[in-house]
Amino acid sequence: MINFFEKIYYKTKWYHYFLIVLLLPISLIYATINFFKSKLPKKDFGVKIISIGNLIVGGSGKTPFAIELIKFFNDKKIAYILRGYGRKSKGLVVVKNEGKILCDVKISGDEAMLVAKECDCIVIVSEDRFKAINLAKNLGANLIILDDAFLKPIKKFDILLEPKKITNFFPLPSGPFREFYFARNRADLILKEEIDFKRVVTFNNVNEPLLLVTAIANPNRLNKFLPKNVVAKLILSDHSYFNKEQILDKMAQVGAKKIITTQKDFVKLESFKLPTIILKLQLQIKKQALQKIKEYVVEN
Repeated sequence: MINFFEKIYYKTKWYHYFLIVLLLPISLIYATINFFKSKLPKKDFGVKIISIGNLIVGGSGKTPFAIELIKFFNDKKIAYILRGYGRKSKGLVVVKNEGKILCDVKISGDEAMLVAKECDCIVIVSEDRFKAINLAKNLGANLIILDDAFLKPIKKFDILLEPKKITNFFPLPSGPFREFYFARNRADLILKEEIDFKRVVTFNNVNEPLLLVTAIANPNRLNKFLPKNVVAKLILSDHSYFNKEQILDKMAQVGAKKIITTQKDFVKLESFKLPTIILKLQLQIKKQALQKIKEYVVEN
């Protein structure tokens, strides 16, 4: 089912439009509700806040973009706040503070743990962004980065990340958009992949047969980065947790000697101690984009 809708959203064909039109009334209701939510008054927390979001569901590079931004502003005490999709906990959790990781990946979720391992910053997961921002301020943060908060009624600098090519412009569930397409005009900065930022993937080359193991949105985007010796794939839904025996069985079935996976997935696979090749992702962001963000951060 997930793969079916990914094709409708990201590789739209003429024959998909029967279902798109059928779902359109629901899409209009959904997008209209979000339109009115966007008109709510914005709360000013008295601290610089950057939101990294997307209007399209699925992986857009928000987490690696946040990592690059945190490293770019390494002279600031930064707090990274996100909902923590896929975590086995609820409420507000401090994942990292004062250089120490304070919980495991099941409590934090995969994205929060990845940032905690990659960056020297405060990391907080919470469904309530207001509580998380106030806590971050109390912990001394002077710059807060929010994941996926474009619709939240918060005074902030909104960055939207978009794919280079969009084939379906309808709101959910007819299309991949969380709001009407024109909602993007509210953003302070719109950045397109392959134009304003680019993914660079590196890994250690091996000649042994590999099994791709991943649980990310729109996993087909990995295809162009994979080595030729990937003999099979084990793909779960976004943020899913893995079963070691399932992986071992699949490796034996296809003759794979190692697994290959993303950094986001590896934080959930690390404890399995399997022979692993990691696809290391780095975003190269245009200097002009970073300069615009810096102007917001340093302005009075």
